[in-house]
Amino acid sequence: PTTSPAAESSRSQVKRLNLQLKMYKYLICLSALFALTFVSADNIDKNAEIRSFQNTATDAEGNYQFSYETSNGIQQQEAGSLAGVRGSLNYVSPEGERISLSYTADEEGFHPTGDHLPTPPPVPAYVLRALEYIRSHPPQLKEEA
Repeated sequence: PTTSPAAESSRSQVKRLNLQLKMYKYLICLSALFALTFVSADNIDKNAEIRSFQNTATDAEGNYQFSYETSNGIQQQEAGSLAGVRGSLNYVSPEGERISLSYTADEEGFHPTGDHLPTPPPVPAYVLRALEYIRSHPPQLKEEA
């Protein structure tokens, strides 16, 4: 069965709208993360000034990018398209530690990386041995008589 050009166009518009909705969701999450940075940083210079700001407005294909730097050491860069977002954020924590966060966001979700993020503990040896045993001894299905 063939589809009409109008139906194909409609499908492509729906796909594009779905991607745009995902991008807006990611942008809202990133904006919330950025806002939390400022809310929790009571020891940072509240009179900080913007040293540089660059913004490329969203084009017809949904591509954008921006970056800025403030006088109190906050820096952020981000670029995005309908396929996803990539960016980084650097600032000084309330404890005086330099925080560097890099991230991507795509149809698979938000993927932050940074030395300050918690990491899971290693899998205990006994769990690895148990998983290996299960893998090498699959359950046998019994046939009914």
